[in-house]
Amino acid sequence: MININQLIRNNIKNLQAYSSARDEFTGTEGIFLDANENPFGTLNRYPDPHQKALKAALAAIKNVQPNEIFLGNGSDEVIDLSFRIFCEPGKDKALTFTPTYGMYDVSAAINNIELVKIPLNAAFQINWDVVLPLKDDAAIKLIFVCSPNNPTGNNINNIEKLLQHFNAMVVVDEAYIDFSDAPSFINLIQQYPNLIVSQTFSKARGLAAARVGIAYGSSDIISYYNKVKPPYNISALNQEAALVALQNNQQTNVEIQTILNEKEKLIVALGTLPIVKKIYPSAANFILVAFDDANATYEKLVAQQVITRNRKSVVNNCIRITVGAPNENDALMKALQQLNNTQN
Repeated sequence: MININQLIRNNIKNLQAYSSARDEFTGTEGIFLDANENPFGTLNRYPDPHQKALKAALAAIKNVQPNEIFLGNGSDEVIDLSFRIFCEPGKDKALTFTPTYGMYDVSAAINNIELVKIPLNAAFQINWDVVLPLKDDAAIKLIFVCSPNNPTGNNINNIEKLLQHFNAMVVVDEAYIDFSDAPSFINLIQQYPNLIVSQTFSKARGLAAARVGIAYGSSDIISYYNKVKPPYNISALNQEAALVALQNNQQTNVEIQTILNEKEKLIVALGTLPIVKKIYPSAANFILVAFDDANATYEKLVAQQVITRNRKSVVNNCIRITVGAPNENDALMKALQQLNNTQN
């Protein structure tokens, strides 16, 4: 069995968390003279630092306990705090698989942690022959795996091997899980004490501007995230926006299905263009597409005010295309067809 306490930095274990005024008095009624707030206005009071209402709503939907949920200022805060909790700067290492989400690299650098980057194989899956021998490296305390993966779009197979073979915390980043038919790893947080599952309100819930990320894990692990976070990391406005989004589950499901239907239409339409060399399988709300010349295609789309993401630097001659609304996808295809006609 993995001893989770051995993975947590000693200074974090010994840390005395900041106690805010809202920790000392948790009621909702009274004359509040405890937090040096302006007594006037409608947004003058600090938000609930524990996000109790939002966690209760999420717990009911995800079939977990509120103390198994951490809410961050976007998933990027989950990533950053993971480095702070588990990795000693200048000593410990983290592991991830490329190409993948770039913030793992950035957060590792900010926290002075060596990030071991193992390339995915030609099918964008983990190369176990290379990865499994790394289990004997005691300095690896943290592993990030994005599934569905960004920018490749595919589900990553056999992630449980990482949980079973590595004496490290494994963060499974499920930002795009709502668009996939793969089961969430949330169902395994009781089975694996070294598992953290990261999700977000930014994608399927349409709240990218609100910056609300989520981590699910054992109550022991989640307690450290709550210990390290700033006291008021999620604003009252954003907590309320997330609660409203959870109450509109039917509309969310309609939007997800529309995106999935539009993705299939896009895949078919892209497949008719000679300038498209490969369309990679996608379990997300985007498609990774290889072109004759990714740079030229990207720039010519920009000239027509169609903005995609040039990923040539991480996957050869590829552009990542987010699935938009039907009219946006039509505009994309019209621009690509014009480009295709000028090259043939």
